[in-house]
Amino acid sequence: MEAEYRGRFAPSPTGPLHAGSLVAALASWLDARAHQGRWLVRIEDVDTPRCVPGAGQTILEQLAQCGLLPDEPPAYQSQRGALYQQALDSLVARGLAYPCGCTRQDIARALAASGQPRERHGELVYPGTCRDGLHGRSARAWRLDTRAPASTNWQDRRLGPQSQDVAREVGDFVLKRADGLWAYQLAVVVDDAAQGITDIVRGEDLADNTARQILLQRALGLPLPRYLHTPLVLGENGEKLSKQNGAQALDTSQPLALLRQAAAVLGLPPGIDADTPQDWLRQAVPLWAVRLKISR
Repeated sequence: MEAEYRGRFAPSPTGPLHAGSLVAALASWLDARAHQGRWLVRIEDVDTPRCVPGAGQTILEQLAQCGLLPDEPPAYQSQRGALYQQALDSLVARGLAYPCGCTRQDIARALAASGQPRERHGELVYPGTCRDGLHGRSARAWRLDTRAPASTNWQDRRLGPQSQDVAREVGDFVLKRADGLWAYQLAVVVDDAAQGITDIVRGEDLADNTARQILLQRALGLPLPRYLHTPLVLGENGEKLSKQNGAQALDTSQPLALLRQAAAVLGLPPGIDADTPQDWLRQAVPLWAVRLKISR
């Protein structure tokens, strides 16, 4: 028997929702309802220095004003550190994760010395300096050894076939940071498994994380969810709308207008006649099912 569909929306509370994050929230909600499944909200507050006090509650209120109510109480990553430690301990015990003593400057020097400085999306591609030991350094972070598979392949429900050689394009990525905080990649994989998430629907900017998360899922012996990455909302400068580049907080005084704008980004046909967000959402579910070819 096929597992019950369980989807989620997982915002970081670095500020209120903006137009781009509402697109991802709406898509994940519609996909869960079109599959007659459950929709969860997880507040990803593991990066505590970047979190804004009260932003998690603000996000929940914004979602509610747009009719997007989770089927279970919201989860908070900041309360789940013991689960992340268990996962890391398991990886270390099997030789799949190791301590790293490198600073960013160390990594940059090692790459320069190799004659092939590599930088990807502003991040240095880790060359594996500490795979065979700390070489007298003190442990700072913990990394996943990514050498085993030549490439990681998956099928995105919107983008189609995807492939990435994580060892070459990313390097051994961090699981626990030098400041003692848990890295996003480990936290999200552990949480998705613990919450029984079967389908991940999120913005296309996060598609680049998928190969790393699949490597972790396999290393931890966890089920692999399906992925669907949605179109991005772009700012006037052509870049992805985000809190970092000044995206405005949603004004939820007109939730129907917000839902219609988000639906247009997702390619849903216009013309839903509704007086409330709940009525609009009810009519949008079958439109999403048709667009994504979901049998109901």
